Amino acid sequence: MKKRVLIVDDDKFVQDILAMMLSKNYEVIKASNGNEAIEKYLAYKPDLVLMDIEMPQMDGIQATKEILKRDSKAKIVGITAFAPQKGENMIKAGALEVVSKPITKLKLIEVVKRHIE
Repeated sequence: MKKRVLIVDDDKFVQDILAMMLSKNYEVIKASNGNEAIEKYLAYKPDLVLMDIEMPQMDGIQATKEILKRDSKAKIVGITAFAPQKGENMIKAGALEVVSKPITKLKLIEVVKRHIE
C-alpha cells in the first residue's frame, strides 16, 4: 500500500505541483487551509503532512499544534517561502523540519522519504 501524504497550501498551483511530484510514489491528499488540514488529517491519517505556514483562516503553525494535540505521533514538515522568519515558530509548534519554497522534486522526495520510509 502506498504511503499517504497530505499537502496543505492555500495556493492551488503549489498544491498541484507538489502533488504531481509525489503522486507516482505516494497517495496524495490536498487541503487549502489549516481547518481543512485538521479535518483531512483526522479522516485520512496520512503518514506525513506537508504544511504551508502562511494561509488564511488558520495558519500552518496553529494547524500543526491542533493536529499534534489530536495525534502526538503526527509527522508534519513545514513548507514556506518565509523560512527564516516563520520556520522557528513552526519547529516550536512541533514540525519535524521546515523547507523553503520553491522546492525541487529531488529535495521534496528526499524530505518525504526521510520522514516516512
